[in-house]
Amino acid sequence: MQSKHKVTLYLPPELHRKLKIRAAIDIESMSSLVEKAIAFYLQYPEKVEEVEASVAGKTHQVHICPECDAAMTMRDGTMVSLKEQPSVIAEELPLEVRGVKTPDNAQGEELVPC
Repeated sequence: MQSKHKVTLYLPPELHRKLKIRAAIDIESMSSLVEKAIAFYLQYPEKVEEVEASVAGKTHQVHICPECDAAMTMRDGTMVSLKEQPSVIAEELPLEVRGVKTPDNAQGEELVPC
């Protein structure tokens, strides 16, 4: 086992709670998860910044496909499935699921199955 240094980190309560839950789900220590996250950030800072820049400040309306229960959102004029997205999306965003309504004036528009 390699030598490690003890470090004290101060995390917001909600982030700490999510870390504890993720560690329990993955059957891994919180320390190990934090170590992996920091190592990833140090190795790929441009990827982390790219993801933050693409999400920060944007609001997306999430729709649930009635056929497969997959979460979908509109991105650049196209419906995109969130099925393959990290689970952070569902955990981080307060999603309001509403029934699908078709406006009376919708001409030629229809739901497209996944």
